[in-house]
Amino acid sequence: MAAPLSDGERRKQISVRGIAGLGDVAEVRKSFNRHLHFTLVKDRNVATPRDYYFALAHTVRDHLVGRWIRTQQHYYERDPKKIVDGWQVEEADDWLRYGNPWEKARPEYMLPVHFYGRVEHTPEGVKWVDTQVVLAMPYDTPVPGYKNNTVNTMRLWSAKAPNDFNLQEFNVGDYIEAVLDRNLAENISRVLYPNDNFFEGKELRLKQEYFVVAATLQDIIRRFKSSKFGCRDPVRTCFETFPDKVAIQLNDTHPALSIPELMRILVDVEKVDWDKAWEITKRTCAYTNHTVLPEALERWPVSMFEKLLPRHLEIIYALNQMHLDRVAALYPGDVDRLRRMSVIEEGDCKRINMAHLCVIGSHAVNGVARIHSDIVKNSVFKDFYELEPEKFQNKTNGITPRRWLLLCNPGLADVIAEKIGEDFITDLSQLKKLLDFINNETFIRDVAKVKQENKLKFAAYLEEQYKVKINPSSMFDVQVKRIHEYKRQLLNCLHAITLYNRIRSDPSKSFVPRTIMIGGKAAPGYHMAKMIIKLITSIGEVINNDPYVGDRLKVIFLENYRVSLAEKVIPAADLSQQISTAGTEASGTGNMKFMVNGALTIGTMDGANVEMAEEAGEENLFIFGMRVEDVEALDRQGYNAREYYERLPELRQAIDQISSGFFSPRDPGCFRDVVNMLMNHDRFKVFADYEAYIKCQGQVDQLFMDPREWTKKVIRNIACSGKFSSDRTITEYAREIWGVEPSATKIPPPNLPRD
Repeated sequence: MAAPLSDGERRKQISVRGIAGLGDVAEVRKSFNRHLHFTLVKDRNVATPRDYYFALAHTVRDHLVGRWIRTQQHYYERDPKKIVDGWQVEEADDWLRYGNPWEKARPEYMLPVHFYGRVEHTPEGVKWVDTQVVLAMPYDTPVPGYKNNTVNTMRLWSAKAPNDFNLQEFNVGDYIEAVLDRNLAENISRVLYPNDNFFEGKELRLKQEYFVVAATLQDIIRRFKSSKFGCRDPVRTCFETFPDKVAIQLNDTHPALSIPELMRILVDVEKVDWDKAWEITKRTCAYTNHTVLPEALERWPVSMFEKLLPRHLEIIYALNQMHLDRVAALYPGDVDRLRRMSVIEEGDCKRINMAHLCVIGSHAVNGVARIHSDIVKNSVFKDFYELEPEKFQNKTNGITPRRWLLLCNPGLADVIAEKIGEDFITDLSQLKKLLDFINNETFIRDVAKVKQENKLKFAAYLEEQYKVKINPSSMFDVQVKRIHEYKRQLLNCLHAITLYNRIRSDPSKSFVPRTIMIGGKAAPGYHMAKMIIKLITSIGEVINNDPYVGDRLKVIFLENYRVSLAEKVIPAADLSQQISTAGTEASGTGNMKFMVNGALTIGTMDGANVEMAEEAGEENLFIFGMRVEDVEALDRQGYNAREYYERLPELRQAIDQISSGFFSPRDPGCFRDVVNMLMNHDRFKVFADYEAYIKCQGQVDQLFMDPREWTKKVIRNIACSGKFSSDRTITEYAREIWGVEPSATKIPPPNLPRD
């Protein structure tokens, strides 16, 4: 009998057993064909000699895998730290380090993207010359539909330096410079530049935006001009039907350069008449606004455009002049209106307002929740709405029930399917049928049981990952989203401190146990957001280690919040915090995910919360605080934080504790900036909603003590969440903006002939 293998010997055998040696010719041929079809996604009708080479290379590589795997066993990877001593620390997520098995490089469709240079106006037309060229390499990822045989393509782009210098012509120094230039070119897609106002005016960000726009538009036009699948020879030369075949949805202002770039290609390259090109561009493009915060709307310096994209600056000036001429004709003498509506903002630093460019260059403009779309029309783009009211629409956001119910919460999906069947998976409005079961004791028990199982699972995960033992029967009170002042994680912090002080002042009193979880990331340059994270972790440090509190209250910061963590915490949540200042959150989608997964919402009348309250009934959510009109009235009257601080003893105590260093004994002045902001220049009026919020949290406690009534409200919320499916959202975009009718037709599988 063989001696048992040591751990080391076992590791040597991992993944190397059963790998075949080189077989006969038939086996090699089979492997070759398999790689040609399934690795390279080609058949013999379209394969090039290079494709045959790669198919053979993959076949040979299969026989090297054993040694390859064994080599990799020598390597290991440490876990990246994201929170160090309570502070967020950024580390690069090198997600392509080991390759991406889902993507397929398409070097045959590599495209040039131009930067810098100068513009020449010649009798033959306008030419953009003496440019620096970066190549855009496409990588395709398949995106499968749900049980319909449809697989769409997501095409991403990687920057590559052109390989156009001859090494023999370089001495050593020149070669080094050339390599450095090459790295600079490839930096464009190496790291995603943060998109926030703290990085406004950074050239690399603008380069990245133009890079993906230019590559994508060239690719779209190549496809449009080709007559059939797989054909690379241009056939169509007339662009009259372009908007019937192509829809470009500008997802916020980041791809706004699509408008001048499409104009440049149509006018300068394809020689389309200017007015016809403008008509085609407007019919092709549509704009979705995602924020009402003025600092988040991109405004690029004209001087940067002049240097980086000189032809696009000319086009933007010309489009703006056409636009202003029209406004002046309709509103003669209204100079202030012209200033407000111009794409070019005058001042010490002239800037291009990318949102205004999007509005004038699109045939449709939409917000992402009804209240947001109303603000877009009545405030943010009021002048543009008065000019072209027919352009403006609403498209309330949605979430996919396949990921955010079926995949992340299979227990709940099964319980629902047992009662109403499985049609809800592709038609979420079917959840309405659950209204018939609100008083069904078996269903109430089953829904509550699934929630408790999810909580136990997540409690075990927290104990393993964060070394914090929590009470799984406590209320899981969750706020997960980007860290930002307008989302008011600070209001949540003040509630946590208030609860803590109440427990400390009367430890013998009965309290509803809570585990408060706050998760999210701060933009790298956003000082206040990073201070908020530090405050949350510091509050948790004090509360979680106070023996008087025990397991009645815990505060946990969920670091490195991401989709995979969301899939764990959302099914386990009892309470969903959606507490932004009314009129600041465009929509939110986390609120919808929590709703469909059986968490009750405490929130303001902001974003999609308004429609959630309409669908489920306001009495089935915990709604508190100022409405939009109250916020506007307070702005007119003047918000005075000190007035609330003086009037509300519990608020004053909490602020004094933060200010005095109670939560930061090693650095008493740590949170000076946070307190100063809250007291003196809080745009989002945290104190104004504090009293109503604390009172509403008391109502949450009361209901939580009655598990049956709580679960009945949960069931009603789930039953009324059907509107918030992305299937509904995309159907509305398709019909009302893109001009296409969604089809339920199932494509035949590959092993069957096509119709």
